[in-house]
Amino acid sequence: MVELDQYKSLMNAYEEPLAEVRDSLDLSGKEKRIQELERKIEEPGFWDDPEESQKVMKELKSLQELVKEMEGLLAVREDILVLIEMAYEENDDSMVKEIQSEIQGFETQFEELRTRTLLSGEYDGCNAIVTIHAGAGGTESCDWAGMLYRMYTRWAERKGFSIQVLDFLDGDITGIKGVTFQVNGENAYGYLKSEKGVHRLVRISPFNAAGKRQTSFASCDVVPDIEDDIDIEIADDDLKIDTYRASGAGGQHVNKTSSAIRITHLPTGIVVQCQNERSQHHNKEKAMQMLKVKLKLLKEQEQAEKVSDIRGEVKEIGFGNQIRSYVMQPYTLVKDHRTNVETGNVSAVLDGDIDLFINAYLKETVNT
Repeated sequence: MVELDQYKSLMNAYEEPLAEVRDSLDLSGKEKRIQELERKIEEPGFWDDPEESQKVMKELKSLQELVKEMEGLLAVREDILVLIEMAYEENDDSMVKEIQSEIQGFETQFEELRTRTLLSGEYDGCNAIVTIHAGAGGTESCDWAGMLYRMYTRWAERKGFSIQVLDFLDGDITGIKGVTFQVNGENAYGYLKSEKGVHRLVRISPFNAAGKRQTSFASCDVVPDIEDDIDIEIADDDLKIDTYRASGAGGQHVNKTSSAIRITHLPTGIVVQCQNERSQHHNKEKAMQMLKVKLKLLKEQEQAEKVSDIRGEVKEIGFGNQIRSYVMQPYTLVKDHRTNVETGNVSAVLDGDIDLFINAYLKETVNT
């Protein structure tokens, strides 16, 4: 059976890459850390400080899941090799499809785990704050911004992440003029930092009676949700603070009074908004936190040309600045212009299947 020979060679070839992933993740170090945390939990008075105990439990759970995932991947490889040997012994062609399916699942799981080894940045483990703005083009761009928001929420659901809307502005007719939302989950920023930039859509417009092709743009900005207190002094004179009535998504959780906050940092032009919290005071706190994060990231950049990567507002939301194009007519293609990775399955991408672009971006940025 030629196919079985190929599958056996393929699975044997994974032995070295699996060892590399294990070393990159420092599984032995993580196992030691698990033991340390478990001893800490058993100490008297551990639960007296709820905030600290919660952090410890969160770290412990994350480490345990990672070790379990690696051990599970090794076990799956061994199971596949056993299946191959059984197929040899029984000369059973019907087992080939089962082996193919197991290998596909293994390869997907392996790629996901290997991608995690690339998330070594200082803020990669943080939650992510994502802002989407519709570009010029009125209804078309607002509809496109709404499609992008749906794409990222679907992706987050697949990852088991949660979404918290911080600010939302409906389009005049349909879609979204702008939305800011927080993605909560392990390495959320590490994954989503690849999405920062201008996204371009080409399609037959559903809003054009003549059925003409339309090009729309929307921008996506991503920053980490740094929970630690950020030591940055901001002069009051550098801030323009506006209040407005909260609206849009959020239902009963959005305060309908004028409690929403918009803060403009005059020296840099950075704008942050928050309306999700239940009071103006809490909205202002969250908005100031977002502003400090953006200013911190700007400060840490040594090269002037990288400033525009942090400040999504700097680039014009239009032709020539897109990081990715989504073409629905006259053919179907999604192409990332930074990595040249592409797929013809536009529907799957818009339904949240964007890991191929994220993984390619992470691999390229690590290798450069």
